[in-house]
Amino acid sequence: MPKYFIELSYDGLNYHGWQRQPKEISIQEVIEECLTKLHSNKKIEVVGCGRTDSGVHANHFILHTYIPEVKNTSEFIFKLNCMLPDTIAISNMYPVKDEVHARFNATYRTYRYFINQQKDPFKRGNSWYLQNKLDIDKMNHAAKLLIGEQDFTSFSKINTDVKTNICKVKTAKWNRLENDSFYFEIIANR
Repeated sequence: MPKYFIELSYDGLNYHGWQRQPKEISIQEVIEECLTKLHSNKKIEVVGCGRTDSGVHANHFILHTYIPEVKNTSEFIFKLNCMLPDTIAISNMYPVKDEVHARFNATYRTYRYFINQQKDPFKRGNSWYLQNKLDIDKMNHAAKLLIGEQDFTSFSKINTDVKTNICKVKTAKWNRLENDSFYFEIIANR
């Protein structure tokens, strides 16, 4: 079967992360179940470009999977989106060579963490409401200390299958949005 990259986004608020969990619902599980149904209940598995924690959203996430050849990608995406809940949306898909891997060929990942300083019920699931006054200049000074290649073991879970906690951070910066809203953007190789 040919291998495909599928691009998607999701609202992770009601999910226990990307990766399949034994007793909890995950984004991966929902997508695999829909792909399996689309292919006459022939079990389809997917591999994501990374893992997200419980409640985390993704704006541009890539997975790879092996499925029978898709003749009309627009029609396939439409059908898959009709089956998926409103919290998951497929935006694109394309064939890739067998040696390409969604997780291991990703060179950098970008994460954004949002802070909202005005109470807003519409931002509740996408930002942290914080009333304290922020000094963005000092926060950016501290963020610069993260840039470069370093050992992040003190920020990591112990006793996992991770081979190294060395990470190369390319960018770490606080950015101001409108109405006392901010986001921290970090770009790293893992």
